[in-house]
Amino acid sequence: MRADFPVVLDACVLAEAAVSDLFLRLSEAPRLLLPRWSEAIWAETRRTWVEKFGWEESLADSRMLAATGFFPEAMIKGFEHLIPQCENHPKDRHVLAAAIHSKTDTIVTFNVRDFKQEALAPWEITAVHPANYLKVLFDHDQAAVTNALHSMASKADRSVPELLGRLAWFVKPFSEYVSAEFASDLPDISPRAWRR
Repeated sequence: MRADFPVVLDACVLAEAAVSDLFLRLSEAPRLLLPRWSEAIWAETRRTWVEKFGWEESLADSRMLAATGFFPEAMIKGFEHLIPQCENHPKDRHVLAAAIHSKTDTIVTFNVRDFKQEALAPWEITAVHPANYLKVLFDHDQAAVTNALHSMASKADRSVPELLGRLAWFVKPFSEYVSAEFASDLPDISPRAWRR
């Protein structure tokens, strides 16, 4: 079932490879969401990949260009004048400003604490943890999410339960939720076991 739910994907979500892969797959036709981001969000994502995760710059650039090239309509521009009006955590004000400017009422972020309700309420915007938003998408269209999980598992040469175990590093409530629906156990996959 196609759905056009626009969401701003924060840098912390885009930087986590498996989680961002799932969100981007769910943004492809027949899509469940419309991703939104800005150059500032991608610059922060790239810094995380290179400076924190130790990626080669060429790999970071390739992944970033692939996503932005596939979803050119996702780029938000011209929001900077709104940053001084935002009252959430200073380092994430550009994210809220981008959401306001693009009239996107949902920000998906691991850093929900940086988007206090009192700062979002005047703009009628909500910040949601990716695990919770993925659960919403799964409830909306279980088949589409399941197909995306199967595709990711196949590409990684893994089973879907193993992939859910990998996703559980960051979105455990979602992995547990889906595993319960599938009536399967959620394996405990360590980073070393995943890399084999």
